[in-house]
Amino acid sequence: MNDTIQVGIAELKTGKSPEKIITIGLGSCVGVTLYDPISKIGGMVHIMLPNSKEIKNNDNVAKFADTGIPKLLQEVLKKGAKKNNIVAKMAGGAQMFNLSTNNNALRIGDRNIIATKKILQELNIPIKANDTGQNYGRTIILDLNTGGLLVRAIGKSEKQI
Repeated sequence: MNDTIQVGIAELKTGKSPEKIITIGLGSCVGVTLYDPISKIGGMVHIMLPNSKEIKNNDNVAKFADTGIPKLLQEVLKKGAKKNNIVAKMAGGAQMFNLSTNNNALRIGDRNIIATKKILQELNIPIKANDTGQNYGRTIILDLNTGGLLVRAIGKSEKQI
């Protein structure tokens, strides 16, 4: 995994082919990738929460869907990607615990998915594929040569989206 860029929780990173970008341990968090198939430039953000306005300590823009996705877009464009070519993929947003409540505040995974889709729509970036929800964690690897997103989950078959 020489040319592999690691994205931690509440981080974002960009790269260019032949590099790969990986994030491990997406539970209720959502991993969002932006990729330009022409320039083979892309990036990934590991989003923890949907909205920076709900939290006092919100300095880390990569932590939130409403600030992390626009920042990721800015970074891939700075690296040479073209806005009209960019497509998104997303994974994660699981409900990791069996909650016997309808309290929406506790359904972070669902809220992260909804916020991510909303921000991508506002930015006019099409979502090419997603693997979200359910009740299991995921690791995702973006191949910047092909744009393929490999999704791994314990006890599940590996899949390419």
